[in-house]
Amino acid sequence: QVQLVESGGGLVQPGGSLSLSCGASGLILRDYAVTWHRQAPGKERELVALISTSGSVTDYAHSVKGRFTISRDNAKNTVYLQMDSLKPEDTAVYYCKVNGKQGPIWGQGTQVTVSS
Repeated sequence: QVQLVESGGGLVQPGGSLSLSCGASGLILRDYAVTWHRQAPGKERELVALISTSGSVTDYAHSVKGRFTISRDNAKNTVYLQMDSLKPEDTAVYYCKVNGKQGPIWGQGTQVTVSS
């Protein structure tokens, strides 16, 4: 069974940091570009960051550029999202995604809450 699993979410104060992980089972993650998305209550899901198969190409939404870092460890079949200088507006459920051969594959999401 092909599955993506996010972890690392939680409650953090403004200005704090969190590191999210996206692991895969039934899927060799290094064969795919990976994207992180987020969805806040009442808002549409938005693209946050992407990384190429090798990790040599990354890109970010304007709202997180300079604060978030996407990376991957292909030996561990895992993609990471390091989030620094977090703001209340970063509060959302965060999802990782790959475009599989038969369509998009999403994880179940992990909640990130930024609040004092």
